[in-house]
Amino acid sequence: MKLPPYSIFPNITGDKVFLRQIETNDISDIIEISFYDAIQATTEEEAIEMQDKINKDYTDGSSIHWGIADSTTNKIVGTCGYYRGLDNGAGELGFVLLPQHRGKGFMTAAVALAVDFGINTIGLKRIWAETTQDNESAIKVLERLHFCKTANLEDSGVEYDYICNKISG
Repeated sequence: MKLPPYSIFPNITGDKVFLRQIETNDISDIIEISFYDAIQATTEEEAIEMQDKINKDYTDGSSIHWGIADSTTNKIVGTCGYYRGLDNGAGELGFVLLPQHRGKGFMTAAVALAVDFGINTIGLKRIWAETTQDNESAIKVLERLHFCKTANLEDSGVEYDYICNKISG
């Protein structure tokens, strides 16, 4: 397994989006989707503090968090990344998209890139994601990318798994 941090932060290029490190000048655009430990930022200062914690988690090797940039504008339209479990050969994949960019294929493209990175670079054997049962958009993205529902969670959530060795070998 090749866990973070890497000598160079991995930017991942796709046709529709690319995954890149979030820069300080991106923060004001993503306050409404800035979260840390399920707490949402309400100010730019809080979002900067959260991004600092996220960057520290990356440096500590426990996560990797990308901004999802529109390939045509380089503007961040969302975020995605792995937030726990990496040291056990598994990773929890989380993602969020700015409302004005939903329904345009950005998230499916981004999650596909993140899954590929998780399998082929990190060496994950399991990838999972949790969402609420009423988040139909997230569920559609996960199912489109061959995640399977594996659990109903106590707090009205659902868990989806992507078993990597089933797909890749």
